[in-house]
Amino acid sequence: TYPDNELPTLRCADLQLPAGSKIGLYGPSGTGKTTLVDLLLRHFDPQEGVLEVDGIDLKTLDLQAWRRCVAVVAQDIVLFHASLRDNICYAQPGASDEQVADAVRQAQLQTWVDSLPQGLDTRISERGMNISGGQRQRIALARALLLRPVLVILDEATSAVDQAAEAAMMSVIDDRFGLCTRLVISHRDAPLAEVDWLLTVE
Repeated sequence: TYPDNELPTLRCADLQLPAGSKIGLYGPSGTGKTTLVDLLLRHFDPQEGVLEVDGIDLKTLDLQAWRRCVAVVAQDIVLFHASLRDNICYAQPGASDEQVADAVRQAQLQTWVDSLPQGLDTRISERGMNISGGQRQRIALARALLLRPVLVILDEATSAVDQAAEAAMMSVIDDRFGLCTRLVISHRDAPLAEVDWLLTVE
């Protein structure tokens, strides 16, 4: 329950996500899908109930260490007034040039990077106001590709790209993170087409 709302956002939510599986999460806006993501990242802790990973209460884990185990590819990502390279390496500042180049290529950013006046050293504006939604989502994917997560959360991760780009992005995610637990949240059918489990939030 959020402080400004007396009614619970999530209630009677009891589920187990099998490790290594691809889980789809579907439901109308306002039903609690993003709240579940916030709980998994410990932006909030539940007033009742518990979230566990491998039987361990999330609240007992080091917060920063846990967040480094979770890759989020979201519709809206945090971007800074810094170089494109720094924004891609935000969660993995020690990434090598080769690793960054590989992430850029797999996230289908190379053509755009080549068109920029200073390539990866080009500065982008605060919150990425000078780039498109699709470019922001590909930056989020490049960030994820630099991590070694145990959980990958795709929150409307392909909403700003066309169908061909969406299919290519999902293929990269399944190939690179095939052994990770993947939580796919989408209003569109295509990203949910090949999930192992489809959960509906009402």
